[in-house]
Amino acid sequence: MGNKDIRKKILGKVRRIVVKVGSSILASVEKGLHYEVFSHLTKEISDLKRQGYEIVLVSSGAIAAGMEKLGYKTRPQAITQKQATAAVGQTRLMNIYENYFSHFQQMVAQVLLTHDDLSRRRRFLNARNTLLTLLKLGIIPIINENDTVAVDEIKFGDNDNLSALITNLIGADLLIILTDIEGLCDSDPRVNPNARCIPLVEEIDVDMGGIVGGTKSETSVGGMISKIQAARKASRFGIPTVVARGTKEGVLHQILKGKEIGTLILPKGEALSSRKHWIAFNPKPKGEVMVDDGAKKAIVQKGKSLLPSGVVKIRGSFDRGDLVTCQGPRGKQFARGLVNYSATELEKIKGLRSDQIESTLGYKYSDEVIHRDDLVVL
Repeated sequence: MGNKDIRKKILGKVRRIVVKVGSSILASVEKGLHYEVFSHLTKEISDLKRQGYEIVLVSSGAIAAGMEKLGYKTRPQAITQKQATAAVGQTRLMNIYENYFSHFQQMVAQVLLTHDDLSRRRRFLNARNTLLTLLKLGIIPIINENDTVAVDEIKFGDNDNLSALITNLIGADLLIILTDIEGLCDSDPRVNPNARCIPLVEEIDVDMGGIVGGTKSETSVGGMISKIQAARKASRFGIPTVVARGTKEGVLHQILKGKEIGTLILPKGEALSSRKHWIAFNPKPKGEVMVDDGAKKAIVQKGKSLLPSGVVKIRGSFDRGDLVTCQGPRGKQFARGLVNYSATELEKIKGLRSDQIESTLGYKYSDEVIHRDDLVVL
């Protein structure tokens, strides 16, 4: 099957889409905000919505808008300066979106998130309910990382990563990442004028870091590497990703018609359930559990739970229900999961059989340290 046929087959089924718009196409230091891009994107999104598509927009640009307002020529480095710049810019950014979308009688809603919002299961579900309700009401959610309060410990790191997590949050059919170059290329087109866009990537899990680079823009974060990481996350949920130049008018229509524009990245392997996708990518680990080779093989090859008999060593301070990483005998992380015992309890029962847990602790929550339903192999 040719590339065009693959595109039409996959993209013809799409109805719910996450569109991520990068700062690099919304603003530049030389020209400030690119109002023509806001204009054609809001028109396109409004047209697609009238055609029956549901769209969630993940938009960067708050810091870029704040930089223009404050007269900054370089991106602030201090966290407090970034937060202040984002606070100035976020209201301006939303005002621009609301103004342009109003030309097409389209209502929008602002949603600001931090990693902490999606790492806690209850807040994750609350955010999902809010977004699905907005879509049901015909309102386009515009999501951004909450830069005004985010610090290093709770930052998504970039909106590419955030957009991938949103695909799981709302059960999207497609992730579209709009940037300032044609797509994933065989080398950096800003350095090599002969760089070629790769139209189709069937296996995103291979190491592509050598052919792409980080950002060189003063107004954006991330780069092609972050887009590959985002596509990997979406892929594990069974979602294809398209990376394309967002400054072209009609880019979204062309993508959804199956035109060969940008890079289509296919999902690979069995898709994770929404819960397992959340375990794999949302919470931040609170500790590490080292296991022996037999336990690793049972988990990876046979899909078994982790039992106390396979636990060799514990690192970190974690409670029951927290997320931990599982490491093999050579120290390499191979899985993540939600533990049934705290670090203190696990220290006492590591290496024991399951039928020895109660006599050692005086109680037993479960036979498993991590049940296979709460365990994701990476």
